[in-house]
Amino acid sequence: MENLYLAALQMVPGIGSSRIKALVNYFGSARQAWLVDQGDLFLSKCLDNTVCNNLLSYRDKIDIHKLAEVLLKKGICLCCLKDGNYPVLLRNIFNPPYILYYRGTLPHNDKLIAVVGSRKATVYGKNAAKMLSSGLAAAGVGIISGAARGIDTAAHQGALELEQGYTLAVLGSGVDVCYPPENAKLLARIVERGAIISEYAPGVMAHPGHFPARNRIINGLARGVVVVEAAEKSGALITADFALEEGRDVFAVPGTIFAANSKGTNRLIKQGAKLVDSAADILEEYGWQTTIPGEQPVLKLTTDEQAVYHLLNYESPVGIEEIVTKLNVPPATVAYILLQLTLRGLTVEHSGQRYTCAAREGIE
Repeated sequence: MENLYLAALQMVPGIGSSRIKALVNYFGSARQAWLVDQGDLFLSKCLDNTVCNNLLSYRDKIDIHKLAEVLLKKGICLCCLKDGNYPVLLRNIFNPPYILYYRGTLPHNDKLIAVVGSRKATVYGKNAAKMLSSGLAAAGVGIISGAARGIDTAAHQGALELEQGYTLAVLGSGVDVCYPPENAKLLARIVERGAIISEYAPGVMAHPGHFPARNRIINGLARGVVVVEAAEKSGALITADFALEEGRDVFAVPGTIFAANSKGTNRLIKQGAKLVDSAADILEEYGWQTTIPGEQPVLKLTTDEQAVYHLLNYESPVGIEEIVTKLNVPPATVAYILLQLTLRGLTVEHSGQRYTCAAREGIE
């Protein structure tokens, strides 16, 4: 029950982790802090008068037993800063969340890397995020990101490509809120293969002001942060700044000098972030295993498949008509080959029957 009282305290406007800590230390428990009479609450000086009144007001609004029922019904668990399963690296940051809501399974170790970047990601950026995340997941590394559009989504998808892949999504909303809405299925898969976590109560909607706080959790959970694509002013760079402040490693994927989405990552490299173009670059940094027992065999392509595949690239989608013209083969043949390549995870279909290569190693 103690964690339920902690959750209730955290729902009160003006009460964050530092004030929860002060209340618990003064009254001995979250339950005592929640139930204390009005006079003792004001005399404690743990809160200013406005926040004291907020607490008294919310005490009448929140039924602890109903809160427990709601969490149980929605499959939401609570983890307190003092609990044994609280993520170890996160516990040691400057301002760790006192209480975490989560669905799924929290990580069992600190072999975790965050992969972040632009919401308006390019095909190149999404390919890079998927490739790096998949390669890291194959080595038993958990992938952390924010489940946002663009790079975050690609990072989670890359980790989930492997049966053993583990990924953790940190939200700027309650863990029962699907944001962005189109990621509902992805979030459901993450719950099955990892966890969704948040410091925000169930039902709290995503808000721009929540994301900087969310970013501190992303980097706090991880040994290092990989920035795939980022403009000169972006949330991904805020995450990198948090990482540096907490002594985490920062990695960056280089991009073209002409793209706005590469300005931030290229600047990070200039400032000393390690340039990475493969998962091995990150694995070697920590002495983690770089050769994977039972790794996927090399995928061999037929002559016709090779001809089609080699006309594609990782950045600019190519249409079926262009392939038909260059190879002088029937459209139905090209369409069938592209379908087979896509089903094998070698190509990605875009709007208008256009295709790119899916970044991965081991293709002949």
